Amino acid sequence: MNTKEKSKVPFLKWAGGKRKIIEKIWGNLPEGERLVEPFCGSATVFLNTKYEKNLIADTNSDVINIYNQLQSNPEKFIPYCSKLFKVSNNEAEKYYEFRAKFNKTKSKQLRAALFLYLNKHGYNGLCRYNSSGGFNVPFGKYKNITFPERYLQEFSEKSLLAEFITQDFETSFSMAQKGDVFYCDPPYVPLNASNSSFRYVEKTFSMEQQKRLAQLAEQTADKGIPVLISNHLTDFTKEIYKNAELTTFSVQRSISCKGDQREKAQEVLALFK
Repeated sequence: MNTKEKSKVPFLKWAGGKRKIIEKIWGNLPEGERLVEPFCGSATVFLNTKYEKNLIADTNSDVINIYNQLQSNPEKFIPYCSKLFKVSNNEAEKYYEFRAKFNKTKSKQLRAALFLYLNKHGYNGLCRYNSSGGFNVPFGKYKNITFPERYLQEFSEKSLLAEFITQDFETSFSMAQKGDVFYCDPPYVPLNASNSSFRYVEKTFSMEQQKRLAQLAEQTADKGIPVLISNHLTDFTKEIYKNAELTTFSVQRSISCKGDQREKAQEVLALFK
């Protein structure tokens, strides 16, 4: 991939987005016919690579739903979304009204449009659900919200090269075929993680699943299908990625909503090939 190209911007805010390290990912992704992303999130890597085909997956059905809406009917869907981005809708009462409507609606189009609204107007761009599956991120209190029309258009154009599907990472790996290249961006292990009983509260991605992902990556690479994984660099990830080629580096991470409270975190790109 050409590291001199300007990276494309995803239309969704996303915790752990990959824009800051996209050039490092470019430098480690092998050539291939189809990119497979089992943890697509905001799909930054998909947007910024040039594979002929793309299998883009996630367990978050709302993410996949909005991608499918942009793929199937962008001419109507994008203007439909824009109607929610009025200045009068950028206030708490409207936000909670729309959040309640999002949690009740059965309409895929309306849910996708409201998902975009909530993503831009909610606190820190978080995507979080309660135990009943209800979106529960509070109002973000932003002074100005810009409708991301340009980025929605860019995504819809690129989406013609992709299949978007809701499924877990094991199912994605079961679909591997010759010519594929996998890029995996799982929920990161915590920097101080050392025991296998840890559970991600929001995403329920366990340390055993981290190990399983590494095993599948190694097994898939043994079939001639390379797999690149992003994660924090810890003793735990060094161990589970010990049979991969490791590229390590520092990334500045925000540890609060205040811009002056940031720290550097060590990350790793593990390439199984």
